[in-house]
Amino acid sequence: MSEALRIHLSARPLRSSIPGDFSRELSNTLTFSFRLPFSSVSSSLIYSHKFDAIGGKFSVLNALTQEGSLQELDDSPESIQLQPICSESHFDRVIAEAQQLEEAVIVVWMASWCRKCIYLKPKLEKLAAEYYPRLRFYCVDVNRVSHKLVARAGVTKMPIVQLWKDGKKQGEVIGGHKEYLVINEVREMIENE
Repeated sequence: MSEALRIHLSARPLRSSIPGDFSRELSNTLTFSFRLPFSSVSSSLIYSHKFDAIGGKFSVLNALTQEGSLQELDDSPESIQLQPICSESHFDRVIAEAQQLEEAVIVVWMASWCRKCIYLKPKLEKLAAEYYPRLRFYCVDVNRVSHKLVARAGVTKMPIVQLWKDGKKQGEVIGGHKEYLVINEVREMIENE
């Protein structure tokens, strides 16, 4: 006669109250209806939070405990977009700024036509969130910068993930194999910095 915890979710968009802007969604409300084991009483929790309809995270689901209360939510990002580097002078500024702050940066060299680069990028964005704000991640599209910069960085294959510190390349991982192996090697490179 064991009864499992049942959760009913419903989401409804809240619309803007600004005249002429009725289609703009400001936030969504999640309503949790649940029934605890061996209980005939049903309870509801309402959680209202602004989130992006496409990329929003529903960590509130993990915050629901068996007692039916909400724990404090973790607002750290799940992924962070790699910041693009567009030119040699931009690259020099990023490296100089990191050197001045005595920080390391990760630079991912990729191309828009490279399939392995495309598959690796979202995994690197999740890794960037793990190291946020201690470490910044950048990406360089080799087709959009000068060949001089690509040669200066020693990029011969793609994708390549490099760790730069003190104005110098300290390490690199060539991403020609499975994504999870590349991520593990990058994580190891960061930890051994």
